[in-house]
Amino acid sequence: MKKITIVGAGRVGESTAQILARQECFAEVTLTDIRQGVARGTALDIQESAQLFGFDTLVTGDDDPAAMSGSDIVVITAGLPRKPGMSRSDVLDTNLRVVRAVVDDVMRHAPDAILVMVTNPVDVLTYAAWKQTGWARRRVFGLSGVLDAARMASFIALETGFSTRDITALVLGGHGDAMVPMSRYTTINGIPVDHFIDADRIAAIVQRTRGGGAEILALKKTSSANDSPAAAVAVMIDAVCSNRRRILPCVGVLDGEYGERDIAIGVPLVIGRAGAERVIELPLLEGERQAFAASVAQLREDMATL
Repeated sequence: MKKITIVGAGRVGESTAQILARQECFAEVTLTDIRQGVARGTALDIQESAQLFGFDTLVTGDDDPAAMSGSDIVVITAGLPRKPGMSRSDVLDTNLRVVRAVVDDVMRHAPDAILVMVTNPVDVLTYAAWKQTGWARRRVFGLSGVLDAARMASFIALETGFSTRDITALVLGGHGDAMVPMSRYTTINGIPVDHFIDADRIAAIVQRTRGGGAEILALKKTSSANDSPAAAVAVMIDAVCSNRRRILPCVGVLDGEYGERDIAIGVPLVIGRAGAERVIELPLLEGERQAFAASVAQLREDMATL
């Protein structure tokens, strides 16, 4: 692929651009932002690190949405960030207006692109973007479980002392307090996690995973997480541009899977060159089904405001 555009040159957008530039998946990484000069300055800062990090990616920035023209992928990170004490849903009204304007720009300037949503509340906004475009659902998906599962894996590594490289975690549902960390599908080098950690500690890790973003926000106070979300986005983008067909938990639009339709929520997706190529439907136990249903209900409540 030749070009990717990241809309929003805030901390997540900047970190994502830096990682993608170093990965050299694209000939050009473009940042756009409505704040005059911000995207250009951010892009120039990253470009000036090229010799030090050893990459040849062209990094550009602009406040003109037309700069996204020719993009194979557009990532939307623009929007109002959370403040301490706020939920992701608290920024819905403002960020919905932002995303609708950006999606209009994408449809005008990059009509053949794959659209990756990062702006919160990401589940609701992924659905809104998909409805607005009218595109095939494979072309519009969002960040959720890749980040949440990485957080869960990190907490398991801290608890056990084992390498994070050997830990595979899975998180379903909405990207918020009603997410569904799936300890039953979580392993350490293929061994179920409950072989190493008792039920009480697993429950504590699950709860910390649900509040992972809020924990960082409370500690930093002036900003939310940026490095881990950017790394998660980069994993998703790499799966597309390298056609890896990885199974990744992302926000995908459901059409009957898990007994739901006309909703976007975190589920395992096959991510490849065509985007979200397939939804993987897992068998759920009764407690897991109830937790997933509760997550769906919370998202539908937010969706009612669209």
